[in-house]
Amino acid sequence: MKAGVVGFRGYSGAELLGLLAGHPHVQPFRMEHREEASAPPAPRGRAAANTLAATAEAARDADLDVVFLATPHEVSMQMAPQLLQAGLRVIDLSGGFRLRFPELHERWYGHPHEDPSLLESVVYGLPEFYRQQIRGARFVANPGCYPTAANLALRPLLQAGLLDRAVPVICDAKSGVSGAGRKASLKTSFCEVGDNFSVYSAFGHRHVPEVLQHSGLEESHFHFVAQLLPTPRGILETLHARLQPGVDAAAIQRCYDDAYLDEPFVRVYDAGALPDLHSVQHTNFCDVGFTVSPLGDALLVVAAIDNLVKGAAGQAVQNMNLMLGFEETEGLL
Repeated sequence: MKAGVVGFRGYSGAELLGLLAGHPHVQPFRMEHREEASAPPAPRGRAAANTLAATAEAARDADLDVVFLATPHEVSMQMAPQLLQAGLRVIDLSGGFRLRFPELHERWYGHPHEDPSLLESVVYGLPEFYRQQIRGARFVANPGCYPTAANLALRPLLQAGLLDRAVPVICDAKSGVSGAGRKASLKTSFCEVGDNFSVYSAFGHRHVPEVLQHSGLEESHFHFVAQLLPTPRGILETLHARLQPGVDAAAIQRCYDDAYLDEPFVRVYDAGALPDLHSVQHTNFCDVGFTVSPLGDALLVVAAIDNLVKGAAGQAVQNMNLMLGFEETEGLL
């Protein structure tokens, strides 16, 4: 199969190109969407991926099977309709098509959606929840990194009715700097990030509606705080919730085991054991651990992922495998 990557110069796109290069059934193609860009350096004697123009015509002429959009959401909203009309499968790593309703997109992204008609046909690419819909889909919106970890941690508990909905869930989320993308900014420069730790997008992070949309929580019952770690990659989320009376650690353990025991990329820890960033960096795993307070009423869940892999490129490959009929773990384990 032939796969094109638009935005291969960014962190997620570069990670994706590397994963595709090691995939046993895929030939990757770089798709250049910046007219002024020059070819990236490559070691002597190493064959680089073929490069195409980032157009629907070039993708169709090269007989590509799927195109990944590792681009800003504005670019994805322009390119996705053209690629789909040309008969190509599309996996969009941006936030351009993640939200079901155009009014939500306008509120959280600050401008109207450019093609709201496509929101009805796109499949949200979280395989642990929507595997059957992803199989055979032609258009998949890859989830955001923060919502991937938060929804995998929360949804089984909420569906099982184990949490007290009267008490808001607090998600304290920390990300490595690559989550901000490769574009230079003062906020993510070395001297600002090194030996530092900061909050950003308080009460306005674009990933909040994704968590609400797929967990079933109301906005008033979910408080999300994003923070910037002085490390290149990885996300660690600590989620605080109140348990329903009579729910204990054994019930939480059963809930997670029932949800994820057969999932290839979600690893559940024993009660009281908590994951860290080193557990998941450079992997497509989401690790979930939890502990219950001594009084038995409060729950702390820790979810860890690599924001560039399970939070972006690895999950995109997982979705591609499902769409094209490969084993879900191909190129990822």
